[in-house]
Order: sequence, then structure tokens, then C-alpha cells
Amino acid sequence: MKVVISAGGTGGHIYPALAIINKIKEKEPNSEFLYIGTHNRMEKDIIPKYNIPFKTITIYGFNRKKLLKNFKTIKTFYTSYKECKKMIKEFNPDIVIGVGGYVTGPVIYAAHNLKYKTLIHEQNSVPGKCNKFLSKYVDKIAVSFKSSMNLLPKEKVVFTGNPCSENAVKANAMNKKELNLTENKKLVYIVMGSLGSANVNKFLVKTMSLFNNKEYEILFVTGKDSYEEISKNKFSKNVKVVPYIENQVRIMKKADLIISRCGASTLSEIIALRIPSILIPSPYVPDNHQYKNGLDLVKNDAAIMIEEKDLKGDILVRTVDKLLNDEVKLNVMKSNLEALDVRESATLIYNEIRKLVDGK
Repeated sequence: MKVVISAGGTGGHIYPALAIINKIKEKEPNSEFLYIGTHNRMEKDIIPKYNIPFKTITIYGFNRKKLLKNFKTIKTFYTSYKECKKMIKEFNPDIVIGVGGYVTGPVIYAAHNLKYKTLIHEQNSVPGKCNKFLSKYVDKIAVSFKSSMNLLPKEKVVFTGNPCSENAVKANAMNKKELNLTENKKLVYIVMGSLGSANVNKFLVKTMSLFNNKEYEILFVTGKDSYEEISKNKFSKNVKVVPYIENQVRIMKKADLIISRCGASTLSEIIALRIPSILIPSPYVPDNHQYKNGLDLVKNDAAIMIEEKDLKGDILVRTVDKLLNDEVKLNVMKSNLEALDVRESATLIYNEIRKLVDGK
């Protein structure tokens, strides 16, 4: 199978794309890939490491505050659209797949106009603007949340879950010693997405002393941009601070509790690995979709949510202590996470791809 795949901007789009690539490789080892990404976002650093042929286009998302900048966005869209048509024609794929981020707009639109088979995957419970636009043109739409199925063309939608979940289950757990952590102590893993969060980081730095000398350990992922400044602070011996963890599911498998944003891929990993969690949704995302993502778990008593505006005083340490000391509550959360799990999500997506390629 020959596949053009596009996803960009954050790990929440890039890692599901990699999971789909890995599944296609597993099923059809002789497959060929072309990954189209942005020229200035995370994918330009991540994708080449996996020896996947990679090309870039210059494209920007719409600016909701500075509307005049969108003239440049529209111009780059049409320029990128022409470039994508040329790339796709030259590669001549069996299918073109979009896995989120504004970079997928010109890629999928070009593929549609060239009459290639197309599929997009929507990770969030509320579809992004780019996927809403593309939903008119694609052949199939795979979604992670059942709640989003009614927000997209019903005849095209299939519920598959997030492909990262299948990768998470198969991943090898990290040895805690790699991060100077103690194997027999409980671990609280704090991560605010692949880019981190300046506001949450400020709160954590201010209140981290409340975790001093606890019997459990804290692994605090700051995000690369904040690490240098935050690492200047002195923390207790039970607190380990790192900038970023590549393939984070390896350490998630050792976590007793995770404190995180509500990015769709992270939630799929939390569900697949049955990790009790305290969710802090980002209030800065379109349509407040992280809050809505997290509600799917909270409503099923599979997670606890603290909104960013409520991060005050000792609320976080109190919640952590209460959870870690309540084995009944932890087990209920794990059981409810199991009920939410979509088994073999990447395989379900592969099956939809194969049907499209086969003309079924």
C-alpha cells in the first residue's frame, strides 16, 4: 500500500499518525509512506527520526485575535494546496490520510480534487474547524469519541477510538532508574501536554513544596520551553523535574496516578493503561474541547477534574493524597476506564483504510 499521511502541530496529532503508520507496516510490511507536515512545528523534528519520508509545506492556522493576519493564512493555503497536488501526483498513493492539525487542510483537499481516496481521524470530542471543513470532501471519518459522531456527516463516520491506545498497551515499560526514581514507591506523573503549560507550571512551582517528603514520588514534566527556568528552583528529593519524555507511555505504565491536560491521545492512553487521573483541561483551546474530552471520563467516574481557574492553595496535594490513600476509589476508576476502552483501535482504522483502498 502507498500512503500519504499528514498531521501536525502537537504530539496529540503526530503520535496517532505514527500509530496508524505502524499498524499499516505491521499488516503490510512493504507499504510506502510520504508524510507531509508543517515547516516549523514538532513533526519536522519527530518524523525524520522514524526514517519516514518527510516533506513540508508552509501553512498557518487561522488567528482568532488578529484577523488581518488571516489574509496571509489564506494565501499560504492556496500556495500549499498547489504544492500538495504536485507531491501527491508524483507519489501516486492508494490513499491520503489526515490525522489533525491545520496542515491537513490543503493535503486532504488536494487529494480529494485529484480523486484519491481519503480518510481523516478526529481525536477530540468536538471536531476541529479543519476537520469540519474537510468532512465535506473526505470518504471516511474515524472518531475517538462516540459523542462526536453526531457532529459530523453520519454516512461517513465510524467510531474507532484513538490509535494511540493500541500502541500504549504494546509499549515496553520504562525502568524507573532511568529517571532516578525509586522502583517500589508510588509515582505521580505530572504532564501538561507535549508543549507544557506556563500557567500550570507557575502554580506547581509555587506549591510543589507541599509535596515535600511524601512517601510517593513526583515526576514533573515541564515542557522544553519552561525547563531551564523551572530547573533553577530547589525541589524535595521526592520530586524529579524533566523537560520532556519521548514516548511517554513507557513511564505512564509505571505511574500510580497521572495529572494531565485532556488531550485526546493522552486520554486514550490513560484509558488503555487504566491509570487513575486528575485532569486539568486547557481553557485555551478551540470550543473548549479539552474540557469536553475530559467530561467523557468524569461522567463515568473514571477520572477527577480540576479546572485551571480552581488551582488554588493546596487543592492539588489534597486531591492527590486523598486518591492515593483510597484503594477502593482507585479500583473503581480503573474498572470504569476498562469499560471505556476501545480494543485494537489502530486495527479498526486500518480495516477502514483497507476497505477504501479495495473500493468497498
